[in-house]
Amino acid sequence: MEFLLEPLTYDFMVRALATTAIAAVVCAVLSCWLVLIGWSLMGDAVSHAVLPGVVLAYIVGAPFALGALVFALIAVTLIGVVRNTSRVKEDAAIGIVFTSLFALGLVLISVTPSQTDLNHIIFGNLLGVSVPDLIQVVILGVVAFAILIVKRRDLTLYAFDPTHAHAIGLSPKRLGALLLGLLALTSVVALQTVGVVLVVAMLIIPGATAYLLTDRFSRMLLIAPIISVVCSVTGIYLSYYLDTASGAMVVVTQGAVFAVVYLFSPRQGLIGTRLAKARRKRAIVTV
Repeated sequence: MEFLLEPLTYDFMVRALATTAIAAVVCAVLSCWLVLIGWSLMGDAVSHAVLPGVVLAYIVGAPFALGALVFALIAVTLIGVVRNTSRVKEDAAIGIVFTSLFALGLVLISVTPSQTDLNHIIFGNLLGVSVPDLIQVVILGVVAFAILIVKRRDLTLYAFDPTHAHAIGLSPKRLGALLLGLLALTSVVALQTVGVVLVVAMLIIPGATAYLLTDRFSRMLLIAPIISVVCSVTGIYLSYYLDTASGAMVVVTQGAVFAVVYLFSPRQGLIGTRLAKARRKRAIVTV
């Protein structure tokens, strides 16, 4: 019990755990759709492209979410323009746009006078989360999570069959835009925990792990946040006792769990499926 309770005696650890838990749930739920649609690279692009928006919002004193949303839309628009008006394919267009905007964000950070270290936006500052930061994460997290839950049926239909969604009166373009907007908001939530560089991990790994464990999307929406929260809390505790970077340890823990599932999942695991086949063969021979 002392092992579990000692970190909780520090206010910054309590705030870190609360912030990470909220970010873990929202990122994990959204990651289910990103993995299903195949938007992993888009998630990487948007999460990095919001950096200049966050820095500009800091400069003018506007909410981070507003700057992130604006630049997320700019990034998506630029990707579409480059893809549709040139011979460059979508993956190359995504790489060009997000690296350029990310570099712009780095330039803005380097020339922006600040009493705080803006590099925390890039690498995260989990143990430095303040009460206002926590309130912002709670508000944005609740808004993003609520929209995902309310629109889950429409978004799921859009992911599986956008043609059918259009046939019954839904707009695939609007649903895609909604997902991109939620991606921008969720990226801002995760910025407070792991920073821009590692946001994509929290947006992809939980959904990918759940995808290897179940064939039902409804179960993915439950398994992914559970795995994400457990890994996040475990990562923070490990960082406390091992004296390592908290955000990075959270992602390392998630990556380790994915590796275990990838190897030993009964239905999809590399080793698990082979062991299952071996057991079936032995059963047939025995009979």
